[in-house]
Amino acid sequence: MKVLHIISSSGMYGAEAVILNLSRMLMEAQHYSIVATFSNSSNPNLQLHEAASKEGLESHLIPCQGQMDRVAIAAIRELVVRTGADVVHAHGYKADIYVYLALRGSGVALVSTCHTWYDTDWMVSLYGVADRLVLRGFARVVAVSDEVKQRLLKAGVRNDRIRMVRNGIDLRPFDGATPSLRGGGSGGLIVGLVGRLAWEKGVDIFLLAAARVLVEFPYANFLVIGEGPDREKLERSIDELGIRQSVTMAGRRDDMPSVYASFDVIVSSSRQEGLPMAILEGMASGRPLVASAVGDVPTVVQDGQTGLLVPAEDVERLAAAIMELLRDPPKRARFGAAAKQLVEDQYSAKRMTADYLRVYVEAIAAVKQGRAT
Repeated sequence: MKVLHIISSSGMYGAEAVILNLSRMLMEAQHYSIVATFSNSSNPNLQLHEAASKEGLESHLIPCQGQMDRVAIAAIRELVVRTGADVVHAHGYKADIYVYLALRGSGVALVSTCHTWYDTDWMVSLYGVADRLVLRGFARVVAVSDEVKQRLLKAGVRNDRIRMVRNGIDLRPFDGATPSLRGGGSGGLIVGLVGRLAWEKGVDIFLLAAARVLVEFPYANFLVIGEGPDREKLERSIDELGIRQSVTMAGRRDDMPSVYASFDVIVSSSRQEGLPMAILEGMASGRPLVASAVGDVPTVVQDGQTGLLVPAEDVERLAAAIMELLRDPPKRARFGAAAKQLVEDQYSAKRMTADYLRVYVEAIAAVKQGRAT
């Protein structure tokens, strides 16, 4: 089976990790995975294209000028013909809309994964509405969380076309990874957050909590891994809080298994979320978590077992939970071991790939039987 993944990428985040993990496993299972990334004129982020090419995957760029480019629509159509794709798998609202416009009525099986929608402003909300409308024309639509599934149903996507597939990761890079952030400095404990620097990820909340934790743990180190539109604002906040010597905005890293292995506690302070890959990767590294109870996070961060849950945007509770784990090394070890076991049992890339293969087979059959429009 040939699967063509299409995405408009803003960096190496959750959806991109899903595509790479899924592609890797499809190839190992004797299928063929192709990656296509929009090269947007305003923000030609090519990290996924470069990563896929480095792994030996067939990877293409789709030049795109502006918000609705007829040339890009034609390029998708031509790419599908040239690659002979059996399934086109779109990720994200832009890919969904372009794929639908390019391939509706073509006889190609269309699948979309809805990772989540962040309705942070009116423009993004409008795109989300348009996305959910075109998804009605896809043979199968995958939701990564119950919350996403409910939004799809509310938007009129038929229940018999929606499938739930939990995210999964390739566990191998995280097994026995060597910490890369130890040594030097005060030797204090490391508290890390991995995510896009954007409002929905709640990095500002993490920084406020860090300021409170540093009162009791002055030698703790707080690391933020990721890039995004709010970086300048967050840098100002660090200075305003007077915590510059204890907080590092480390940007994007290419050695994530070693980064996770360096953390003593991992924090997810998101305001909105589906099921973030950063949490799964941290758990695969055997690290305890403190997370806001949003989206499907409580299904993996099980309070008192694999980590601690706090209400979203509750700085005091977040700080208290971080301090609880910093005070208690045996609890950190116990939570980390349970987290690693849960991911190995339920959230492997092998399981995710098997689930997607069933979705692809269903989508192809639905198109052949004329039931996908």
